[in-house]
Amino acid sequence: MNASDDITNITILKIGGSIITDKDANDGAANYDEIERIAGEISKHKDRLIIVHGAGSFGHPQAKKYALTEKFDAKGALITHESVKTLNRIVVESLKNAGVDAVGVHPMGSTVSENDRISQMFLDNIHLMLDNGFVPVLHGDVVMDIKLGTSVLSGDQIVPYLAVQLGGARIGIGSAKDGVLDDKGDTIPTITSSNFKDIKKYIGGSESTDVTGGMLGKVGELLKLCETSSITSYIFNAGKSGNVSRFLGGEDIGTAITK
Repeated sequence: MNASDDITNITILKIGGSIITDKDANDGAANYDEIERIAGEISKHKDRLIIVHGAGSFGHPQAKKYALTEKFDAKGALITHESVKTLNRIVVESLKNAGVDAVGVHPMGSTVSENDRISQMFLDNIHLMLDNGFVPVLHGDVVMDIKLGTSVLSGDQIVPYLAVQLGGARIGIGSAKDGVLDDKGDTIPTITSSNFKDIKKYIGGSESTDVTGGMLGKVGELLKLCETSSITSYIFNAGKSGNVSRFLGGEDIGTAITK
């Protein structure tokens, strides 16, 4: 089957696990009020949209418990995968309740990595979903890995991969911060490969359990995207009511990661 080539103006929105879960919990704890609020804001967007969400307490504590970033553990991989699937079902159901034709897409069934990096991802289904008005909802997951058996795939890696492969026009990363912050707590308006060395010292990992690199990991992935495309990404605070709507409405908010 040949995927449709008529895919333009795709918006890719990632919602961080720190927003939709209690990331400090040892096991899955969903923030239902936040999920419903964000679903309501997303429901107003009528153009092509892909959603990726983080795992939060539905993935990171489990991956850490079984040391999945250090070794292969079949039982731990399955437990972590089932946990993130649970969160995905919650997110998808909330979106559908808000009137969005959302459908969950689990990376473990469609993605192969090699040494922690995506090697290939089946995308024909995503193309067809977008063609027919569906909103695919992907998430951080455990995936099969050519070299490692399995590896932990962050939503922060999925987003730029989809942007390059599908021609994403607008990328948003909804985090729990007002963008990337400097040493005074102010939002850094723009990050490029040129100024990254100077501001890298301000960017931390995650204050909670996060096996995928926290804010520094996000910025690193988006800078790699800039090297291979002209796509500008925005990191903004999805925890503030209205910000998701503002981003989806075309407003440039938070920190821009660009050339």
